[in-house]
Amino acid sequence: MGHDKDAPLRADAQRNRERILRVALAELTRSADTPLSVIAKKACVGQGTFYRNFPSREALVLEIYRYEMRQVADSAAQLLQCREPDRALREWMDRLARFAMAKAGLADAIRQATSGPGSPEKPAHSPVTEAAELLLRRCEEAGVIRPGVTADDLMLAMGGLWQLDPAGAWQPRAARLLDLIMDGLRMGAPSR
Repeated sequence: MGHDKDAPLRADAQRNRERILRVALAELTRSADTPLSVIAKKACVGQGTFYRNFPSREALVLEIYRYEMRQVADSAAQLLQCREPDRALREWMDRLARFAMAKAGLADAIRQATSGPGSPEKPAHSPVTEAAELLLRRCEEAGVIRPGVTADDLMLAMGGLWQLDPAGAWQPRAARLLDLIMDGLRMGAPSR
């Protein structure tokens, strides 16, 4: 009986994988050059287990990125369950900003992993884009934002975040930028 590559991981294997991801996230955020052997040791897994899960530095970095993006994306539906749509959108934008600023060190690792010849492509923002679309459509249905705004429009408007220094006092400037974006989204809303 052959081993199904897509079969769910055993519980202990899944725990190992998630522990590696958590440790790698912390270490690579601190320093993009952290050796993989250090990450394996701090995650309390052997080199064999580590490389079975992540055969290369690129594979590890891109999986961390995907994992973190899924966390941000999944928070959209959670926020919509307990907030008005426009409050959910604004809080989600805060989470995306915190993710972006906290992962500045990881951004260096992603750039390193995706810039060499034959490197994998940088992963698409699709879960985040889908989350943004979900929030925007709910806001539009509630009549609290102008109609027709796309996730691409929102991401383009939020692009100013990438100009902020993650090592500085970025929070007040990010909050001001996101408030300006929300004000712009509310202009022309049917319920205004």
